[in-house]
Amino acid sequence: MPFIDTKLNIRLSKEKEEILKAKLGEAISVFAGKSEYWLMLNFTDNCRMWFRGYQSFPIAMVEIKLFGGADEETCSRMTATVCKLFEEELEISPDHVYVKYEFTDRWGWNSENF
Repeated sequence: MPFIDTKLNIRLSKEKEEILKAKLGEAISVFAGKSEYWLMLNFTDNCRMWFRGYQSFPIAMVEIKLFGGADEETCSRMTATVCKLFEEELEISPDHVYVKYEFTDRWGWNSENF
């Protein structure tokens, strides 16, 4: 039950959105028991975001929410993957990307909770 919420201060084309969707779908499997099948994504572009007092360069805030948890090594691998992906596809420097993790033992789906 992963959810990845991405906010960008740049425009995201449909083509790039599809690429990110596919590559994040692959990347989520770094977490044990997670797959693209259960992955929900949200992309919000053209946000009014500031970083280091500026908004003149591309920035991204990526929140990864998981049912269950993950160890530090797995999160570090995912952060590296996300930063590389955003640099390659959107030309966002890795030092302009924040990645936040949230873990929960309560998650609802299909009228029930796990």
